[in-house]
Amino acid sequence: MRCRHCESTLVQKVLDLGSAPPSNAYLNAKNLRGPETGYPLVIRVCHSCWLVQTEDYAAAAELFDAHYAYFSSTSTSWLEHASRYCQDITARLGLNSASRVIEVASNDGYLLRNFVAAGIPCLGIEPTASTAEAAEAIGVSVLREFFTEALGQRLASGGQQADLIIGNNVFAHVPAINDFTLGLKASLKPSGTITLEFPHLMRMFEQNQFDTVYHEHFSYFTLHTVQRIFAAAGLRVWDVDELPTHGGSIRIYGCHAEDPRPEAPAVAALVAEEVRRGLQSPVGYEGFQAKANRIKDDLLFFLIQQKRAGKTVAAYGAAAKGNTLLNYAGVKPDLLPFVCDAAPSKQGKWMPGSHIPILPPSALVERRPDFLLILPWNIAAEVRHQNSALERLGTRFVAAIPELTVFAPED
Repeated sequence: MRCRHCESTLVQKVLDLGSAPPSNAYLNAKNLRGPETGYPLVIRVCHSCWLVQTEDYAAAAELFDAHYAYFSSTSTSWLEHASRYCQDITARLGLNSASRVIEVASNDGYLLRNFVAAGIPCLGIEPTASTAEAAEAIGVSVLREFFTEALGQRLASGGQQADLIIGNNVFAHVPAINDFTLGLKASLKPSGTITLEFPHLMRMFEQNQFDTVYHEHFSYFTLHTVQRIFAAAGLRVWDVDELPTHGGSIRIYGCHAEDPRPEAPAVAALVAEEVRRGLQSPVGYEGFQAKANRIKDDLLFFLIQQKRAGKTVAAYGAAAKGNTLLNYAGVKPDLLPFVCDAAPSKQGKWMPGSHIPILPPSALVERRPDFLLILPWNIAAEVRHQNSALERLGTRFVAAIPELTVFAPED
């Protein structure tokens, strides 16, 4: 395999999680007993540009179909994050009714709804029909396509270049990373700004977040690598924020290469920290497999312990990262009888691979498990707050990443 950015041959394997179905390919009663399509789940690192990437097996159209089940608005903390961003970026860039905003992978309109409310013209680009319909229902205009250079050129020729292009947790989902980035350049006004948010590879390694690896994530980024990708497209990064979202993300601010805005000191400082952590050296990518194996073993040991002790364990959050964890560990309903999720799009379905049923959160009060495994560990505080009544009844909350933790009851 060759690097999807610079075409160098990939020789170093970072992580091998075996074979698994796509993490968002939830099953219904009709296809539960049929065969599932599984793909190898392996990531490698390029020794030239240091892009970490999955081996090419699954096509984007197979992963992001009309029935895509991830709706961003399900998480209240993510809605708050989006609202704060819209307020901050509107003030920072001086956006108004004469401006134009484009969000790539706009999902269910969780973010653009803020610009609609503020009277700032905006357009969402979203290929999945299920989420696009939800966005349109709240007044967000949506173009139902995958974002490409050709689409960017079409927007530009139609007078629809943007003052601000937003991409939250989409850059990692793009197989043709160079084509996508050229699309950003084509659809950006000469003085426009791009902001992209994505999990930071440095934090992923630091906190053992191997469950962030799934087929929908084609790439895993350092700031250095994004600089390389942007430069090849005639863009550059002029600022960066470190964020707590998704266990440690970064938000980069991009512009055309010739834009006169100076580069903020935070950019060079973060790249220097990545170098210090070994992320521009093959040695920095060793040992991740062993960490994943330890987390898998610890989770299995805990679940078997509780089963033998006559205790019940349920899970919360039918998240893609949870499917990576459960499938790599080989967890089935005998160890984890059910998982609850607040998204109606997932309720009444089954987790891919493990075939664990997905129930509404009301099942937790009815069944009162002894332990509740929080699969989306990045919103553990939100989950605990929403289920505080359950904790008062004696349920203990558990997370498997960055290490197996049984939380002490909150006061």
